[in-house]
Amino acid sequence: MWKLLYNLGLLLAAPMIIGVLLAKPRCRPGFLQRMGWGSHPSDVGAPSRPLVWIHAVSLGEVVAVTPLVKALHARHPEFRYIVTTVTETGREAVEQRLDGVAEHWYAPLDFSWAVAGMIKRLQPVLYVFVETELWPNILWALHEHNVPSVLVNGRLSSRSFQRQDIPLIRSFYRSVLQTLTLCLMQTERDRQRIVALGAKPDCAHVTGNIKFDQPVPDVQSDTSLRRSLGLAANEQLILAGSTHQGEEELLVSAYQKIVQTYPNAVLMLAPRHIERVDRVEAMLREAKFVVQRKSQIGESLSGPRVVILDTRGELARAYREAVVAYVGGTLVPVGGHNLLEPAVWGTPVMFGPYTDHCAEIAMLLSKAGGGRRVMGVEDLVVSIEEWLRQPDKRNRDGQVAKQVVLDNQGALMRSLEQIEHCLRTVPSYSDHSVTTGAGPLIAKF
Repeated sequence: MWKLLYNLGLLLAAPMIIGVLLAKPRCRPGFLQRMGWGSHPSDVGAPSRPLVWIHAVSLGEVVAVTPLVKALHARHPEFRYIVTTVTETGREAVEQRLDGVAEHWYAPLDFSWAVAGMIKRLQPVLYVFVETELWPNILWALHEHNVPSVLVNGRLSSRSFQRQDIPLIRSFYRSVLQTLTLCLMQTERDRQRIVALGAKPDCAHVTGNIKFDQPVPDVQSDTSLRRSLGLAANEQLILAGSTHQGEEELLVSAYQKIVQTYPNAVLMLAPRHIERVDRVEAMLREAKFVVQRKSQIGESLSGPRVVILDTRGELARAYREAVVAYVGGTLVPVGGHNLLEPAVWGTPVMFGPYTDHCAEIAMLLSKAGGGRRVMGVEDLVVSIEEWLRQPDKRNRDGQVAKQVVLDNQGALMRSLEQIEHCLRTVPSYSDHSVTTGAGPLIAKF
C-alpha cells in the first residue's frame, strides 16, 4: 500500500520536482543520470566485476565515508566501487578524494523509473548509504532484487525523530526500514530510535561515528600555508567554517568588537555554499571591512580584514592555522557541521545552540573543555578574547579537543567488520561470479 501511495504522490509532484531541478544551475549537471537514463564514460569497456554502490549525498558525507571506501577497496579490489552524490560539491569531493578508488555518478531521483534505470545499469551486489539518506524506492527496489542495504554512520536527530511520531508516518517508515540488512548507528540513542521506527532489532548495531577516524590532511609547511592564506607571522586567525546566511552577520559584529582590542586578529569566513560568496563579500564591504578572497590573494595585506575562503577542499587544512574556530550551521537552525575538522588540529572549537546533527560530538567537546557553546555575539566576543588573551589556556583547550578525537576512534574498523561480514554473504551474478571466503556467490536480476 505504502509503495503505491508514495509513487502516486511522486508522480503528481514530478513536473514540479523536475522543473525545480532544471531551474537551478547547480542541479542541472548529470540530469540524465538523475533520471536513470544517462550512461557513464566508465561504462565503455568497464571491467566485468561485481559492483558496490555507496551513496553519500554531499560533501560532508563524502568526507565521512572516504576512509571506509578506501579500506574496502584495499581489502576487496575484486569489487568495483561507485559513489553517488546529489550535489556538485559531493561530486568534486569524490573525484578529489577517491580518484583511482571509486567512480562518481549522480544519484537517481527517487522516481521508480529512475531507480529502476540506475539499478539495471549498475547491477549492484551491495548498497551502502551514509547517515540518514532513506530513499524509499531505492531501498524497496534493492530489497526486491535481494541486494543487501547497509546504513553506515546512522543517526536520527531529535527533530527528525519527533516529526515521525505520527502513527501513519511510522507505519510508512517501518515499510522502508524493514528492507535494511544492517543499521550501523553512531550512538545507542540512534540505535533505539531506528528500532522504534521499524528497523529489525537484530540488524541495528552501535558502531560509533566514523568522522572520528578521519585522517589528518597533508599540509604544506606552516610558512607556505600561512602565506597562501595571506597571514603575516604575528597575525592570529579566527576561522569560521561552513557558515550560513545569518551567521556571517553575527560573526562580523563580534569581530568588529574584537579588533578594537586585538588589531592583529584576522577573520576568515568559509561559506558552506560557495555560490553565496558574492553576497557575503557585499555584506562585508557594506560593513566597511577590508575584504580579500582567498583565490585572489597576491601580496599580503596587514591590519583588520576579513578573508573569504572561496575555494573548495581547503577548509580542513586552513583550520590548522586558526587560533580559534567556529563551526557553522549552529547559530542558525541548520543543525551543525563537522566540529572535528578543527579539533583534530588541536584548535579550540565554538558552536551555537543548534547542534542536532552533531549533538554527541558537541557534548563530548563541551564536557571535556575543548569546545564551547556560544549563544550570540556577546558570547563569541567573550570566548574569542579569552583564548586570544590566554595562549596557554588556548593551547590546553585545543589539545583537549584533539584528545576527544583520539579517544573516540575505532568506528571505522567496527563498521568495516560488519560490512565485510555482509560482503561474505552478498550475492553476485552468474556472469560476474566471484570467489570469496564464502565460495561462489550467485544471484539473478
